[in-house]
Amino acid sequence: MPRRGVAAAGREDVRTTVAEQDPPLRGREREQEALDALIAGARDGHSAALVLRGEPGIGKTALLEYAVTHADGLRVLRGTGVEVEAELPFAGLQLVLRPALERLSGLPEPQRQALAGALGLGPGGREPMLTGLAVLSLLTDYADGAGLLVVVDDAQWLDRASQDALLFAARRLHAEGLAMLFGVREGEGSFEAVGLPEQRLTGLSHEASVALLDEHTLTPAVRYRLLAEARGNPLALRELPLAMAAESTPDLTAGALPLTDRLRLAFHGRISRLPESTQILLTVLATDETGEPAVVLRAAASLGAGIDDFAPAEAAGLLQRGTGTDLSITFRHPLIRAAVYQRAPMGQRLAVHRALAEALDAPEQADRRAWHRAAATLGPDAEVADALERSAVRARERGGHKAAAAAYDRAARLSDRPEDRTRRQALAAQAALESGDVERAADLARRTAREVGSESLRAGLSQVQALARFWQGEFPEAHRLLTDAAASISCAEPEQAAGLLVQAMHTGWYLGEPELTEVLKQLADLRLADELAVTPVVRYISRLFDRGPGKPLSLTDTLDEIRALGEVSEQMLSILCGIALARGQDEPAFDLAMSLQARHRAAGAAGRLPTVLFFAVEADIFTGRLRDARTTTVEARDLARDTGQQQWVRQLSSVLAHVDALRGDEAECRAHAELGLTGDRPGAIAPGAPWAHWSLGLLELGAGRAEPALSRFERLTKVPFDHHICAIRAVPDLVEAAVRIGAPERAAAPFANFEGWAESVGQPWADALVLRCRALLQDDQAEDLYARALATHDREARPIEFARTALLYGEWLRRARRKTEARTRLHEALEVFERLELELWAKRARHELTAAGAPEADPAPSRSSATGLTPQELQIVRLAAQGLSNRDIAAQLFLSHRTVGYHLYKAYPKLGVTSRGELKDIAAQLH
Repeated sequence: MPRRGVAAAGREDVRTTVAEQDPPLRGREREQEALDALIAGARDGHSAALVLRGEPGIGKTALLEYAVTHADGLRVLRGTGVEVEAELPFAGLQLVLRPALERLSGLPEPQRQALAGALGLGPGGREPMLTGLAVLSLLTDYADGAGLLVVVDDAQWLDRASQDALLFAARRLHAEGLAMLFGVREGEGSFEAVGLPEQRLTGLSHEASVALLDEHTLTPAVRYRLLAEARGNPLALRELPLAMAAESTPDLTAGALPLTDRLRLAFHGRISRLPESTQILLTVLATDETGEPAVVLRAAASLGAGIDDFAPAEAAGLLQRGTGTDLSITFRHPLIRAAVYQRAPMGQRLAVHRALAEALDAPEQADRRAWHRAAATLGPDAEVADALERSAVRARERGGHKAAAAAYDRAARLSDRPEDRTRRQALAAQAALESGDVERAADLARRTAREVGSESLRAGLSQVQALARFWQGEFPEAHRLLTDAAASISCAEPEQAAGLLVQAMHTGWYLGEPELTEVLKQLADLRLADELAVTPVVRYISRLFDRGPGKPLSLTDTLDEIRALGEVSEQMLSILCGIALARGQDEPAFDLAMSLQARHRAAGAAGRLPTVLFFAVEADIFTGRLRDARTTTVEARDLARDTGQQQWVRQLSSVLAHVDALRGDEAECRAHAELGLTGDRPGAIAPGAPWAHWSLGLLELGAGRAEPALSRFERLTKVPFDHHICAIRAVPDLVEAAVRIGAPERAAAPFANFEGWAESVGQPWADALVLRCRALLQDDQAEDLYARALATHDREARPIEFARTALLYGEWLRRARRKTEARTRLHEALEVFERLELELWAKRARHELTAAGAPEADPAPSRSSATGLTPQELQIVRLAAQGLSNRDIAAQLFLSHRTVGYHLYKAYPKLGVTSRGELKDIAAQLH
């Protein structure tokens, strides 16, 4: 698809030289040094991104130009956000990537399809993060090992889909030789670059400001006043003297206005002195803003203006032309464009929009045409509304959910029939939610719900509101919306009500057991047909709080039943993972989570991975696979950070704290737990709090500090923590801590609950933990109970719990002066602790062995060749050992193939290998 002309000098493949460089920018030495370092890093194969923020005229564009002219030897891609295209999905991305699209065919097929679809070059998908990964891969290939500078000015006007794709790529940079620069104007548009380094530009120093004013002949009084008004803003220092020079008497009375308005006023005066036909032509250019000459001139001709009318504006210094093959015409500064558009009378604006709509007659211009027609329409218009709805559908199909929301919303406002208006408003709310614009989604859903007569549609809108509130951390309100909506349709639409209530299990999880119990009651009251796929889901969930004897429902059987009846949403399957872990079915939950993560990786759904990987990590921890747990948690946390899911960043950090606690890394444990404890909201706990408290308690217990450990564990037995998986799984630790301080009575109630839970889940490993707790609490029967516990444990599948029972048994035997038997059990424990590198527990076992008469032993050296690898290196090496190529690994892990190669290069010396082929020989040591 041909791209319109935009202010984009240097869009073609540019390799700059330092032969012709402007002198350094006055007063911007520090910023220039930062840019120099960024560019030098790209030349050396490193990658980084930087966001330059500041008010209009502060010098962002000048610094971006400095970077381009100093990017000696690097390829350069450039683009500029365009305000009128902020509702056109991937318009900005198409501009930036245009010269690099020659490499599109070389991308992995799913990525090629996603990016081609996003850019309107073929059918696409709806996974925005896959598009972002495709952008990263394309930029990496285009850098071609020599380095690449990507520069985007006015990034606040990029459409949301382009922003998301470019920001995802920027957050996943590592070793591609890529430098990405974004210029962002404060106070207009939106560009939330969370996680990227930013530099805020402030006014120039007094000395630099004076140097700029030295270019003009000014009286001392005017000079002093301009310095005060400009506040170091370079544009103001250049433009205000010119504006005053054009007046017969310099007018400074407008100085009380904000600087931006003062500058616009300065431009107003210069525009008003131009011929009327030139002003009309400038209004067309300001309204279209893309600067494509053919479109601008065609529209202007219908209003009585032509190409010769550009000359007075160029002579006045208001316009600039593209260079080389770029024939675009743009305003010299965005404030000039704003001044032109704002001073145009309403009637003229409407006429210009109509003229542009008529000029945009090519099929690929349908979306721009629809928006100009809408801007020229003051009242309901069914034809224009239909055109906007078609634009929304196209946007949604390409993954441009924010653009779709805007088009649906505008179409609703132009609808002449009430039923079309409410239908389009509902679609706008859903699209806004999909885009992550939760405030807008909630507002649209709330307003629309008041107008609809259908209870089912109203319930669906309540679900949109609930999800929006949930993502904002407003768990009580989200929960209320879901349960109220389900109650309103429970008789007429039981299947839809079941979906709402299953979702309410998620919101209720962050509130407390009473809320969950009420949801279970509502689910039990639904009359669901046996042939519905949701029915076995509800049946399985209903057993969440079972205690005592009874045959537990199997997750595996439940999934088989679901498949036989049809399908349920991936969200429901994720919730089943959590319920299965709460019911002690760790391996089936792990298998389901891994099945879902494979599906998400294949689809490029990076944003959905943190949820299912969290469940997989929980199962890894419960079964003692700590290296896998750490590797997966780091990946999930980083993906959550790069996709803007702070809730999961905190929750996964608290899980990392647990691995740290088991390994005895106190500083890391406390740091990760502290992050997990942040995010409390009124009426709800921080999502990471349960794991954080368990982790900190385990750290204290492992270090022999039983009293503070018990305090942490006891928190989990109280509202609002008592229903959490951590609360029930931490009870054996609580029992041990209570016995150690001589207060077994403090463990009585929690242990009774644990016994009932263990009986209901029917798992041998849970029975073994019950026996261990009884041994601690019933010293006169301890020997028999410890022996039975060890016999019941699965030493291979759950080595940590086996080792902890062996340690406790060995300590009991030593205290009974049966030192030989004690040493046998303590050696069993030590072997596991040292193999899994649980140093706190290994230290305790060695201490007990010494007390039991064994020679004092030094800590065993690490037995694993993978010990020195970072989590990401380990993950990459494992996949490489399976025979996957760098590109295949990159696609699975949402990285560039060069980053994968870099990590392999770093990993080989640590593993003692020199080639990929040798990895297969040590594959067993990587697990």
